[in-house]
Amino acid sequence: MKEIYMDNNATSRVADEVVEAMLPFFSEQYGNASSMHEFGGQVQRHINKARESVAQLLGAADPGEIIFTSCGTESDNTALFSALRSYPERRHIVTTRVEHPAVLNTTRYLQSQGYQATYLAVDGEGMIDLEELRSAVTENTAVVSVMHANNETGVIFPVDKAAEIAAARGAVFHTDAVQSAGKLPLDLKRSNIDMLSLSGHKLHAPKGIGALYVRKGTRFVPFMMGGHQEHGRRAGTENAPYIVGLGKACELARKNVETENTAVKALRDRLEKELLSRISNAKVNGGKSPRLPNTTNISFEFVEGEAILLMLSDLGIAASSGSACTSGSLEPSHVLRAMGVPFTFAHGSIRFSLSVYNTAAEVDFVLEKIPAIIERLRRISPFGKNGKRPQEAGVCREN
Repeated sequence: MKEIYMDNNATSRVADEVVEAMLPFFSEQYGNASSMHEFGGQVQRHINKARESVAQLLGAADPGEIIFTSCGTESDNTALFSALRSYPERRHIVTTRVEHPAVLNTTRYLQSQGYQATYLAVDGEGMIDLEELRSAVTENTAVVSVMHANNETGVIFPVDKAAEIAAARGAVFHTDAVQSAGKLPLDLKRSNIDMLSLSGHKLHAPKGIGALYVRKGTRFVPFMMGGHQEHGRRAGTENAPYIVGLGKACELARKNVETENTAVKALRDRLEKELLSRISNAKVNGGKSPRLPNTTNISFEFVEGEAILLMLSDLGIAASSGSACTSGSLEPSHVLRAMGVPFTFAHGSIRFSLSVYNTAAEVDFVLEKIPAIIERLRRISPFGKNGKRPQEAGVCREN
C-alpha cells in the first residue's frame, strides 16, 4: 500500500538532493569547522555557503544575519529570551492566542517569572486585529511575537504591518515563520521584522536543524552559552551535515516557491472544493482569510477527527487533526477554540497540508475515500443523529 502523505505542516520528506548534499559531511568532510587547519576550513566554507542560501530565501540583507540553531523551537525561545534580556527594564510581551506551543508555552513560563503578557484574539476566520495590537503595545513592551502563518489553518498574518506597530513603540518584533518559509516569498531587507524563526524539516531538510534571522543592529543576547561558534551568538560545534542540508533545501525552496503557489495551491483548492461539494455539514476553517497555498483545515460536523484520521491511516493516507506538538490531547485545537468554531465542528477538524511531491492522483484517491468515511462515522456519532445538533453543543471558545 502506497503511503499518501498530506501532513507536510507536521514534517516533510527530506529531498533527495538534500540527502546527496549531506552525505559527504558524515564520512569524508567531517572536520570541525572551527579548527584552524584546512580539513576544518573546507567545512566552514560549506557552512558559509549554506548561510548565504538561507539569507537568499528570506530576502535578508546580509548572510551574517542568519544564526543556525537545532530547530524552530530553539529559534523561538532564543528570540523571546534575547529580547527580554536585551531590554530588562521592559516587562511585557505581546503575542497571539493561536501561536505554536514553542511561543505560547514559553510566554506562559515567563509570566510565571513575573512578566506580563497580552494574547491577541483572532476573529472567526483566524485573523488578528491590528488595532488591538496597536492598543496592546506599550512603552513597557519588550517583544511582540506574531507568527507569519498559522500551522493549523494556514492563515497568513500581516506581519510587516505588525512589525511597524512594534517598531513605533521601540519593541522587538519576532515572527515564527516555520510554516511560511519556502511557501511564501520573503523580503526581510524591506521589512521591520527584527527576528524570524524557521525549521528545516518543514521545507524538506532533516529534523534537528533550524535558523534564526536577527536583523543587523538588533540587540541580541545568546540563549546557548559556551564557545565562539556562530560569531558568539550560538555556542556548540556546528552541525555541518545538517547545516549543509538546510542550505540545499533553501536553494530548492527558492526554485519551488512559484510551484507552491500555483500547482500545489491548485491541488489544495481542488481537494477543498470537492470535499465541500460531496460532504454536507462541512466547513473550511479560516477559508476567507489569506492562507498558505498548501494548507486546508476542514471541519466535518458530528464526527471525531481522531476517528477520521485512523480510518484514513488504514487506507495509507496521512493527515492531521492539528499541530503535531499538541495532537496527543483529546481537547479541541486551541486555534479552533480561539476562532470560536462550534463544538460539533471543532472535534471533527482535519488538516491536509500538501507539498510539491503530492500528485493529482493522490488527491483523487483521498476524494474517493473520505465521503464514505464521514458517512459511516456520522451513523454512529454521539454528537448528533439525522442532522440534529445536541442542545449542549455550543461554541468552542477559548477565553
